[in-house]
Amino acid sequence: MGAKKPVAVVVGGSIAGLSCAHALISAGWRATVIEKTAGPPSGSPTGAGLGLDPQSLRLVSRWISDPNFLHAATVPLSIDVNRVTDSNRKISRTLTRDEGFNFRAAHWADLHSILLQGLPPGTVVWGHQFLSFDVSNDKSFVVTKSRVLLTDEVVEIAGDLLVAADGCLSSIRRHFLPNFKLRYSGYTAWRGILDFTGKESSDIILGVRRAYPELGDCLYFDLATGTHCVLYELKCKRLNWIWYVNGPEPEHKGSSVTIKASNDMIQKMHEEAEKVWVPELSRIMKETDEPFVNIIYDSDPLPRLYWDNVVLIGDAAHPTTPHGLRSTNMSIQDAGILGYCLEKWGLEHLSMALEEFQTTRLPVVSKQVLHSRKLGRLKQGLVVDGQETFDPMTATPEDCLQLQQRRVPYFEGKPCTV
Repeated sequence: MGAKKPVAVVVGGSIAGLSCAHALISAGWRATVIEKTAGPPSGSPTGAGLGLDPQSLRLVSRWISDPNFLHAATVPLSIDVNRVTDSNRKISRTLTRDEGFNFRAAHWADLHSILLQGLPPGTVVWGHQFLSFDVSNDKSFVVTKSRVLLTDEVVEIAGDLLVAADGCLSSIRRHFLPNFKLRYSGYTAWRGILDFTGKESSDIILGVRRAYPELGDCLYFDLATGTHCVLYELKCKRLNWIWYVNGPEPEHKGSSVTIKASNDMIQKMHEEAEKVWVPELSRIMKETDEPFVNIIYDSDPLPRLYWDNVVLIGDAAHPTTPHGLRSTNMSIQDAGILGYCLEKWGLEHLSMALEEFQTTRLPVVSKQVLHSRKLGRLKQGLVVDGQETFDPMTATPEDCLQLQQRRVPYFEGKPCTV
């Protein structure tokens, strides 16, 4: 018989948690993922679009049985374009264009499904609300407690390692950093996905393709005074859009950073969009069912990523604004590096594995979080480091280069053995 495999308990069954399970299994570990929701997403959840960089695409392709599944579920984003919109004249012109972007776009639910289907059955335990954990006195194992929502029973799951993939509001992080607080960015984001199945020849879709002729291969950023919008195409005839709006921090209940929009909120958003954006874009927003609002938070970089045999990954480790397309990519790459370090050092040298993971990832994610913060404030016309605010209408070509995604630190990926 072979040696008993080490065991990891992963809290959180989103992209970060599933990626971590894949990386751990590839490293020779067993993984159990604790997830509060009753089951995997079904039907057509609201969800959101995301962009995957080449390093993340390589990692996911390595984890799943058939990389063609990933390619078939994504569309290319080989071009990164920033444009400025004159809200009075309703015309746009290009500020920057990068034809070597080389990302691919996916819907969150599609990527989640691909990762989930690639895991051994039973890896994810659904309907378990994480409650607490205890590290043994000798630091050799950790025991988690969860409530089974269907029965209200409290169960224990033990492992050699606890991985916190429980998002930007992580309760595990709060255990170690009780005074930690998220930082409100100064703006929220309207988000929506328009499914135009059966409407490919409609005036709205033909119009948006004339206004944005490279949809299906291009990540578009439209900037206006004090605001900006993102638009790109997803698989299965869907358009993903995000509109960032400056304002005070909204009041919201519970632990979610997402607000379900009322009909009145949506109507006001439509009216404002008609004032700011070209008609083709505002019509896409108006045609979208159930747009919702994200409150945009990030945090200053954490001082560390692990304590004893507990490690943070994904948004639990580095809450970030979305402007560098880093959140999902950082999560996947956290998982890949963690798996590499665990395989390299083995359970007998767990502390060395976690130290190498922290030494490798912390400088990278810290710089990317701060750059994403700066990029968002630039595009929103907010003050950055005490400098004059960025005005896309008057900015020089040299100033506009800082809008490009490739200016993100480690855009090409940090050299490593993963």
